Amino acid sequence: MGIPGYSADRTLAAFKRTLPRGRAWPRGTDTVMHAALAGFMPTAARFINAARSIVPDVFPATATSVLDEWEATLGLPDPCAGNSPTIQQRRNQVVARLADTGGASVGYFVQFAKNLGYDITITQFSPAQADFLCADDPVYDPFWAYVWRVNAASTTVTYFSADQSYADDALAVWGNAVLECEITARVPAHTSVLFAYG
Repeated sequence: MGIPGYSADRTLAAFKRTLPRGRAWPRGTDTVMHAALAGFMPTAARFINAARSIVPDVFPATATSVLDEWEATLGLPDPCAGNSPTIQQRRNQVVARLADTGGASVGYFVQFAKNLGYDITITQFSPAQADFLCADDPVYDPFWAYVWRVNAASTTVTYFSADQSYADDALAVWGNAVLECEITARVPAHTSVLFAYG
């Protein structure tokens, strides 16, 4: 995410507009005031640009230099992240943890997975009931009322992206280990979760 920078000339022009009016504050480029201010403006422009470059780090979805601090705040990295997650995978995990409000609904888990970078659906099972079964329906015993299945792509591939990846990131990373680990950690205690890919 590029933020346009301030040049020394642009900074000087902006600073001169803030000066009071009057003979003691000349605006011309051939004055001692202009020369004195122009000497300070390269440093001022550097400070302004450095301060503006921090803006993306305020948001975890675009954080770079303070990503480690975001992770430390949320107890990351943890075993769910794997051995060498990409910057984008780390950001996704931070965003998912920050946005996590808790819950046990289908919508909660679908949104949580989406924040991690996965598109899933959830299948819920119900025990067999005589008046509701069709000829080709599977027959489940009463314990299946406490089982649900996460359906995801067979392999989620995260590709290198020039605007979001870094030189040491892999060109492609695949797998659903983060999804399984994060979902399993949030499963309601009285239920069991299955994962299906394809």
